[in-house]
Amino acid sequence: MLSIRLVLTDPALRAAGLIMVLQGAIVCSFGPYFSTLAVNAFGFGDAGYAVLLAVSSVVAVLASVGGGIRADQTANRRKVTLAAVLALALGMLLMTLTPGPGVFALTAAVLFPVGAVTFGQVFALARLAATRHPPEERDGIMAVVRALFALPFVVVLPVWAVVFRQGFAVTTIFPVGLVMAAGMILVVLRLWPKDGATAWEDRPSGLTFRAALAEMGQSRLALRVLALGGVNAAATLYVAIVSLVMVPEVGRDTADVALYVGLVAGLEVPFMLVLPSLTRGMDRTLLILVGAALYAVHVALLPVLAGSWAVWLLVWPAAIGGAVTLTVPIAYLQDLLADRPGAGASLMAVQRLAGDVIAALCFAGGTLIAGYGTVALLGVLVSLIGAGALWLADRRRVRSA
Repeated sequence: MLSIRLVLTDPALRAAGLIMVLQGAIVCSFGPYFSTLAVNAFGFGDAGYAVLLAVSSVVAVLASVGGGIRADQTANRRKVTLAAVLALALGMLLMTLTPGPGVFALTAAVLFPVGAVTFGQVFALARLAATRHPPEERDGIMAVVRALFALPFVVVLPVWAVVFRQGFAVTTIFPVGLVMAAGMILVVLRLWPKDGATAWEDRPSGLTFRAALAEMGQSRLALRVLALGGVNAAATLYVAIVSLVMVPEVGRDTADVALYVGLVAGLEVPFMLVLPSLTRGMDRTLLILVGAALYAVHVALLPVLAGSWAVWLLVWPAAIGGAVTLTVPIAYLQDLLADRPGAGASLMAVQRLAGDVIAALCFAGGTLIAGYGTVALLGVLVSLIGAGALWLADRRRVRSA
């Protein structure tokens, strides 16, 4: 409760929380329908969707790493974040005014991924602002900020379920997303602490771009980020296949997709909030391994149970496992580059790139071999391998130390 109160009362943390809520609302509006928009609405097919997913991931990581390094070099975090939010708003505007395959490809593969720079910079802001509070509360603060990203899934997705049941097209998400992106711009302009006038010390890193990249490319970092990417691949594939397996042929529709994703995210929120106090002092990599195993149950069985009432039971392992694998890696990654909050936060984007590329390969290979059930099994396999490798790597490091 103290962490929640700090986020609500500290102006900088409150700004971070508001941006997380709005960005979460945009992501939960677009993310579950990215695949069906690409495959069905705009005619890219399964292979085309896999390409879009891979390209968007590459652009997202290049933008996030570049933005994170630039923010550390200059300490101009507000300007970097504003540029990212403007790219997100432009994508929503183009899809509202001139929707079509070309515009969708530009928006999904370039503009939205550039907008994803915001995610890492918000956590960089939260980490810096958290230094003004007790050390034992900092993991809790990060968990609250991450939970605020998931909170809109509880409210927004059920609303979309009602809207789609009324016959509205899935593309309705874009004009609504434009309004939310405008809200993000307003928060950055009015509430984000001005560069050079923060209540904490935020010095430029002094590193060249090449030196910063070399620091991020150290093997101890790269291998751990790759392993976490494997863990993250399962979540990416879940979002990719949920609207493709919950289809009319098994008695489901887009409203069921919104309800299912909303239930998972809604249950994740309380688990995210209690996780830091319940697991304080526990090995983070072991927690990630347990979380990945729980999440694997959900992903593997989703295609099998999509048409059954039992599919709704899967929201529990999904929520518990997701709460662990979505929150614990944040502090773990930031601690790998503790003195570079921007670059440390951008490691989350590198992790997502690794996860999304792995997910794209699993999606392409699974659909080529058999179908969406195989896609899910491949994702589960790489997730468990990644979590196990991370746990083993840290055990060896501790023993050698």
